[in-house]
Amino acid sequence: MSDFEKWSVEAVLVAFDEHLRRARGVCVGTRRNYVRFVGAFLETVFCDGLVEVGVICVRDVVDFVSAMTRRYQSVTVELVATSLRSFFRFLRAAGLRADRLEDAVPMVLHRRTGLVRYLDSARFDQLIASLDSSSPRGLRDRAIIFCVARLGLRSSEVARLQFEDIDWLQGVVRVRSRKTGHGALLPLTGEVGTALADYLQHGRPASDTRQVFVLHRLRVGAPISDSIIGRAVDNALRQAGIAAPVRGANLLRHSLATDLLAHGAGLSEIADVLGHSSLSTTRIYAAVDVEALRHVGLPWPQVMS
Repeated sequence: MSDFEKWSVEAVLVAFDEHLRRARGVCVGTRRNYVRFVGAFLETVFCDGLVEVGVICVRDVVDFVSAMTRRYQSVTVELVATSLRSFFRFLRAAGLRADRLEDAVPMVLHRRTGLVRYLDSARFDQLIASLDSSSPRGLRDRAIIFCVARLGLRSSEVARLQFEDIDWLQGVVRVRSRKTGHGALLPLTGEVGTALADYLQHGRPASDTRQVFVLHRLRVGAPISDSIIGRAVDNALRQAGIAAPVRGANLLRHSLATDLLAHGAGLSEIADVLGHSSLSTTRIYAAVDVEALRHVGLPWPQVMS
C-alpha cells in the first residue's frame, strides 16, 4: 500500500495496534493508551478523518505535543510523546515512511523548578546587553561567552584556544581535540569574530603565551583555567538578573542546542557542533521542558532518513 493512499483513522489505528501486539508484544493496557493518543493526533492533523501518513510534518508533531501540555501533567505528556514515537517507528517498519520522524518528537522533562533551563534569544540578548564591554576583563568575558554560546565550546576548549586556531581568512575556528577523540573546524561567525577581535585589540594584556584568553588580575598574562569560563558566565547571569538552575558553560551549550533545533538542525549536526561522541548525549541537551513548551512552540528539525 502506498504511503500516499488515504486511510481512515480507524484503519490506521487497527494496523498500529496489530503491530504493537504481534511485532512488539505490547500489553493491552499500554496498547490502548498508545492508540488513544495516536488517534487524537491523527484526528487533529486530518480533520476529514482521512489519513495520508506521507504528509505528516514536524510542525504537526510539535504543535500537538505543545497542545497536550496545556491539558495534561508532564507524566501524561511523556506518554503522549512515547506513543507518537512508537507510531512513527511503526510507519517506518511498515514501509509507509522512510524518515525518522520519531526523532522530531520532543523529549519531555519533568518540571523541577520555575527557573529557566536554557536561554532563549530574548534572554541571550538580555545577557549580552548587560555585559561590561568598557573594561579589558569585560571584553575578555564577552568573547568567552560568545565562544561557548555560539560555537558550543566546552570550558576546557575555550581555555586551550590559541591564536593559530583562529583562521580569520577562511572564517573558521579549529578545535584541536574533543571528547570524540577528534578535532573540529567550526564557523567563525560575525558576532564571535567581532567579540574576539575587540578583546585582542583593546582588552588583552601583553603576554608571551599563545593562548587567546589570559588572566587580568593575579598572574596577569598567564593562560586562564577552565574555572574562569564558568565564573564569567555566572557573573554575566547575575549581572543580567537571570536565574537559572543550570549554570556555567553547560547552560549556554544547552541553549545553543535548543536554538539549533529551532532553526532546523538535526541531532547529528548538533552532536558535531557540541563535540558529542553519542547521540544519546545530544538528546539530553535537546530535551524540551514541558513548561517551556507550553509557552514556546519550538519548530523542531526536519528529520532525515
